[in-house]
Amino acid sequence: VQLQASGGGLVQAGGSLRLSCAASGRTFSTYTMGWFRQAPGKEREFVTEVSWSGLSKTYADSVKGRFTISRDNAKNTVYLQLNSLKPEDTAVYYCAAKRSYDGNYNPTNYDYWGQGTQVTVSS
Repeated sequence: VQLQASGGGLVQAGGSLRLSCAASGRTFSTYTMGWFRQAPGKEREFVTEVSWSGLSKTYADSVKGRFTISRDNAKNTVYLQLNSLKPEDTAVYYCAAKRSYDGNYNPTNYDYWGQGTQVTVSS
């Protein structure tokens, strides 16, 4: 599976962005898809993930109620809607894929990674 993230940019606090992650390969619909982010000088952190069906979703506490993950298996794409953005959301956002929806949010549990897209939120 190859992943290509896009949609990042510069936005003011309180604004919104929509990230996309396009996947290659016919097995996309069998993978759990996740989003992570990494700010300068910090470790990569879990943001959210969605099961292969799109019915099960998990969010980090820091983004609950503000971010929404969704997927379109017909288009081999997963989305991340970012609302009510804060300066502390500034980071490079990565999409990733793994084979099971197992409650393990460690980045090492993910098998495939996209290249990242920069999100910058100004105050």
